[in-house]
Amino acid sequence: MADGEEDFSSLPLTDRWAHKVWKVRKQAYEEAAQAFEKTPDEYHPAFRPFIQDPSLWKTAVADSNVAAQQDGLAALCAFLKFGGREGGVRARQHAVTPICEKGLSSTRAATKASAVEALLLFIEIDVPGPVIEEILPVLSNKQPKLVAAALNALTQIFHNYGCKTADPKPVLKILPKVFGHADKNVRAEATSLAVEFYRWLREAMKPMFWGDLKPTQQTDLEAQFEKVKAEGPAKQERLLRSQQAAKERAPAAGGGDEYGEGAEEEEEAVEVDAFDLAEPQDVISKVPKDFYDNLASSKWKERKEACEALYAIVNVPRIKDGDFAEITRCLAKCMKDANIAVVTQAAQCIEMLAKGLRKGFAKYRSNVMQPIMERLKEKKVTVADALGAALDAVFLSTNLTECLEDITTFLVHKNPQVKEGTMKFLVRCLRTTRDVPSKQEIASIVECAKKLLSEGSEVLRSGGAEILGTVMKIIGERAMNPHLEGLDDIRKTKIKEFFDTAEVKAKDKPKPPPPAPAARGPPPKKVLGAKKAPPGLKKAPLAAAPPPEPSPPPAPPAAARPGPAGSKLGKPGALGGLKAPQKRTLGAPSPRRPVAPRVPSPAFELESEEEEPIQASPPPKPRIGLGRGGLAGRSLAKPAAPSASIPPASPSPTSAFTHLERAELEELRMANERLLKQLDDARHDRSKLTSEIQELKNQNAQLIEDHTRDVLSIKAKETQLVRARSDAEAAEQTNERLRRELDRLKRALNKAEALNNGAGADSPVSPSLGFRALSPTHDDAGIYRDNALPPSAGRARQSFASTLSEEKENGDGMPHPRNKIGPESRYAGSTASSGRASPARGFRRDISGGDDRDIRSNDGASGGGAYGGYGDRSGSRAGSRAGSRLGDPPTNASGGPATSGMESWRRAAEVTSQLKARIEMMKAKAASRPQ
Repeated sequence: MADGEEDFSSLPLTDRWAHKVWKVRKQAYEEAAQAFEKTPDEYHPAFRPFIQDPSLWKTAVADSNVAAQQDGLAALCAFLKFGGREGGVRARQHAVTPICEKGLSSTRAATKASAVEALLLFIEIDVPGPVIEEILPVLSNKQPKLVAAALNALTQIFHNYGCKTADPKPVLKILPKVFGHADKNVRAEATSLAVEFYRWLREAMKPMFWGDLKPTQQTDLEAQFEKVKAEGPAKQERLLRSQQAAKERAPAAGGGDEYGEGAEEEEEAVEVDAFDLAEPQDVISKVPKDFYDNLASSKWKERKEACEALYAIVNVPRIKDGDFAEITRCLAKCMKDANIAVVTQAAQCIEMLAKGLRKGFAKYRSNVMQPIMERLKEKKVTVADALGAALDAVFLSTNLTECLEDITTFLVHKNPQVKEGTMKFLVRCLRTTRDVPSKQEIASIVECAKKLLSEGSEVLRSGGAEILGTVMKIIGERAMNPHLEGLDDIRKTKIKEFFDTAEVKAKDKPKPPPPAPAARGPPPKKVLGAKKAPPGLKKAPLAAAPPPEPSPPPAPPAAARPGPAGSKLGKPGALGGLKAPQKRTLGAPSPRRPVAPRVPSPAFELESEEEEPIQASPPPKPRIGLGRGGLAGRSLAKPAAPSASIPPASPSPTSAFTHLERAELEELRMANERLLKQLDDARHDRSKLTSEIQELKNQNAQLIEDHTRDVLSIKAKETQLVRARSDAEAAEQTNERLRRELDRLKRALNKAEALNNGAGADSPVSPSLGFRALSPTHDDAGIYRDNALPPSAGRARQSFASTLSEEKENGDGMPHPRNKIGPESRYAGSTASSGRASPARGFRRDISGGDDRDIRSNDGASGGGAYGGYGDRSGSRAGSRAGSRLGDPPTNASGGPATSGMESWRRAAEVTSQLKARIEMMKAKAASRPQ
């Protein structure tokens, strides 16, 4: 592998750039980045391969290996930073889209940071528009992480370059779409981008997308906006290359003050309104065809409806320019309408037109302004407010110069209400205008305001003082003082109060003149002027005033001060002063003029102190000195000494002033560094708080997910509970049905018992015979036997029993009287047909064999009839015969001992009680069963 690497290093850079081994590509990226950093300028040959083939960057920024991709993005950043604009513009169309798709969503923090930095550098070398256009299609990607990364990149772009450099309109249009995204990270990044827009645009951005957001999203954004309001205005943190060059040229060309003023103007211009962001809309084509007819109708409701329809059409942020002359003329006629509702609605239409057209409405000002001001006589507040708003909108489309003539005309109107409305309008104009009025305009405004000060109404007098105070705020107190002459102190105090509270936007222009004197006297121009000294008579005062360095002439008078100085000064005061400059201007002034501004003051102070008696003529003193020196034929030694002593004195104030200036500059630099450090700390704190907020947002999202999961589990449990309840209800219904069946069986049993009890009570036979009739017995073969009957009777009995059994099976059985049907016929077919026993069969099996034999003996002894047991009405005889035949104790008619019959009845009672007990047990079980 090592040998392979050595071979790879010998390949050209462009071949290694696209090599199939990622380590070779990574090494090529690193080598290119180092080469870019070492280049002396943007024309170095290291940039040439990438300028000729910019598609190399497409493979580098989207490298399949993350380590190599990181170095590829670093190489691109170095190329953009140290290379020229040409190479960056060529690489932009190949690199931006791969960066958005592969770099911004990388899992490596360094790769992601390099991708964002590359996008910012692409903007820095040229303009933001093309880069933003390349990023916008990524917002429609199906992968949420790519959309979130692209939104984060847009946030960084607008944070660094601002909405003045980067156009926010294309991004504002897609904000509703990303706010409706299903992924929470995308919505969070959309919120951050909207907050960044609010830092720059404030309320102007809301008409673009606010109505498409959900109420909860609007509430969250409002909470974020409140935090932004406390931060102050936003400032551009990074400059384009063109802006950097302009900033470097500005101080060299015009000085720091002018640049400072320009910077302030730039900061103020950052304020953007909805008009700048909105797209123009064509409203002329939407005007109803019957608008003019309805507006000219005799019914005020139709006129009002026409104005309302027009208001709904023109109520848009920006209107496309067109021919609105006819519409404005019709609305101006509405100002004279007798119905104030029509007037109010027409004024609102004018306001919307003026705001939507801005400068395009200036050509219609003359149509509407005078009718509106004429209608200011209305005292109703709503009408006055609508008219005032319309006038303000018209003024914003023009300027004070165009409106001033109409304003001054109506300030002297005969109607006080019109005067008051016009006065208030003028005050608003002065506060909102950005252009300082000219001197003629200020004079006319002041004249009208002074007339208002003498009005009888207190409102008009205060309005006049407010106008004067606002004008003073614009032009300054010093410029305003001449206009206030002749006013009493009370009125001046009132004007001063309004001056203190007034807020204006106009920039005072008298400030620039101070730099003019400094630029007027550069040393080179004066040095050249030395050759033109021969006409020194005309410039004698100029030569006499500045030549402070003719301090040598004042020096000799100091030696001659005892007495002759006064006479000499007095004699040549007129003549010598005129002739001296002619002799001295040829040689002296030219070398000494550059130093003139520094020394004159001490020289003149010395002379004034020395010659106090001649204070009336101090100016000629230098001339006297020059003349006397010239007339006396001054020696070269005298001027040499002062010239040698003075020049070192002259630079001393200069150096001292420079030191003070430098000290002050150092203090300012230290203060600036301290403020920058505080700013960095504040940014660090802000980033920390932002990260904490993001972390809290993530925690909140996790809690929301947990809560959603818990809610779903609770709903699942509730579903199971509902199912269990339905099963319980079904069980209850089944239990109720079984209970009803049990009651039915109980009633059937009771009915059977009642029937049994009734049969025993109605039969005239003895208890033994009655029981025997209800409890027939079978023999071993299951056939009833009756030895007392003849065979024919038995057969008849059998045939009858079989017939009855068949009828029972078919359900055709008929009830027979119990006194005519014997027990054999009732129970004969039960065993043969259905196999079921009779109700009394359960206890019949318990009867002993002897009892069965006794019963059969009694049946056989009952006589010759087929139903001897019932045919014989005398139970005693039957009982005695049966007893004598079987050997049982006889029974008498009065109910003597009949043990077998009584025992059977007792057994039947016991069985019945057992059945009742079992039924009660079943009821108890059914009641205790869970519902």
